Amino acid sequence: MARQVHFEVFRRAGAKGGWTLHEVVNDRARALAMAQEMMASEKVTGVKVVKETYDDDTGDYLSLKIFEDGHNKMKTAPAQEDAPPSLPCFKPDDLYSYHARQTMMRLLGDFLGRNKITITELIHRADMLDKLEATGTLYQHAVQKIAVAQAASSTTPVQQIVKNLNELTTQATQRVYRDQRKGLFPNPRADQFAELAAKLAGQGDAAYIFNGALARHLKDTQGWNDKVLALLEILAKTPASGDSRTLILSSIDAILAEALSASTALHELIGQAENLSEALTRLVELFLGKLAADPAHGGVAALSARFAADELPEARTAIARRIVAEFKSAKRLRPDSLVEELTALRRLANRVVYGVGKFLSHEDLIAAFTLRSKRLVTQEILSGYVQDCAPDEKMERLLFVEENIIGIENKRQLAGFVTPVLNSAAFENFFQNPKVPLLQRLQRLTQLQSRVRRASFVDAQRQEIADRMDRLACEMAARAKLFESLEAKHQSHVEKAQTLLKLTMGGFFTEGALSTKARDVILSCLATPGFLSGYFAHQAGTDTEAAMAGLMADLNKAGITAETGLKSIAA
Repeated sequence: MARQVHFEVFRRAGAKGGWTLHEVVNDRARALAMAQEMMASEKVTGVKVVKETYDDDTGDYLSLKIFEDGHNKMKTAPAQEDAPPSLPCFKPDDLYSYHARQTMMRLLGDFLGRNKITITELIHRADMLDKLEATGTLYQHAVQKIAVAQAASSTTPVQQIVKNLNELTTQATQRVYRDQRKGLFPNPRADQFAELAAKLAGQGDAAYIFNGALARHLKDTQGWNDKVLALLEILAKTPASGDSRTLILSSIDAILAEALSASTALHELIGQAENLSEALTRLVELFLGKLAADPAHGGVAALSARFAADELPEARTAIARRIVAEFKSAKRLRPDSLVEELTALRRLANRVVYGVGKFLSHEDLIAAFTLRSKRLVTQEILSGYVQDCAPDEKMERLLFVEENIIGIENKRQLAGFVTPVLNSAAFENFFQNPKVPLLQRLQRLTQLQSRVRRASFVDAQRQEIADRMDRLACEMAARAKLFESLEAKHQSHVEKAQTLLKLTMGGFFTEGALSTKARDVILSCLATPGFLSGYFAHQAGTDTEAAMAGLMADLNKAGITAETGLKSIAA
């Protein structure tokens, strides 16, 4: 059942006169012309046109003021009377510019999503403009938001900007209504758009008419997937070169970019995902042009192929912006597990980095990952992640976080969680536990220290943590009399040196004072008279040259240079 719509024309006489209904008409253009004629006759001080739409569900009329003008509606300072209007747009054509469309997309996003259209379709379709007006306050709220924002950077009153914007949008809307009635927008088949573009190429209003034709063509598509496929079908029949190709590519690219910038459209196109990690993986694959074919979502698969061919730059840029925005969002990639969250973050980072270039800025990507890392290095998240863990496991988990986040400040913040764990009595008691073999405890502590030394903490913090672990290892070795027991166990200096070399190479000594002491003992063993002959004797069956090369290799692995070793070895 068609909606019942009529237009009420009101007039006002005198400076303080109220509004009086002048006439009710069914034609929008006639109502606006009548109001303008009355204003031009100077017999009234104000006119306005109100659109009344009957709501079948409630039985009420929905009112929307579509035009207002008057001589004494507001006071304007003399200095401002001749000032140019403070508007982001000055003529109806300006509403079709890129920045204007982006602004309208933000303000009318819900309306566009509900009706599954892009902003380009909206501003070229009379039926959708009529539907927008019928929503009531949505249209006026959008105008007011722009007016308030513009007034903040100018001296023009908000009311004046609202008036100017209403006049501008009314002119633009009337233009679409008029052109629709005149049949200006053709309705070609997919294979006829190339001919239309060739005909329009070079005309001043070519883009306006061509986009109107695209809007009509897309009117009957069912959902976003069909819309994308319809646009790509037109693109497939585009000439290889020429002005007509430029017109087709720019128009289709713009509409696709608008669709891909909308959350509702993108969610429908890529399909349901269990979590943000899965959704972002699909987005990254789409951006890279490597999205696998999926019969249920043929639109994005076909779009991915176009991206792989380095086509549709606006659409691809829209996907890049969406990826960065999602990385910056507060929503977790894998909310049930921090390990899975960090693993997913690293996997996505390793994948998306291949797309850095003209569509995706390296700086934007780093900023996005840094912000997401910041949201993971919090007391609530980290405390929950390490609770009920053994002290060494706590340290290992925190170091795993360090390996998977970026940002100097984030690393600094994380080090603030590592230090209390390291200095806690529980950590020291764990490693001083005599019930666990000393070498097992030393090896575990050395493993943790090695990860700390590879970490990207601030230099001072990294050194402080590593030194604290080394001091603890020295205390453990001293309490268990490690070196004294080796001295007592091995009468031969060769055996003692070989044992210490194995322990050093095996990762049982932390880097610092403990490993330095071990190397000093090894060098003292090397310097003992008869060491070399004794060493060769232990290497029975091995060529002396090969045995010497093996010794030098082991010394090097233990952190002793060949030069130092050769100087120390006694025959």
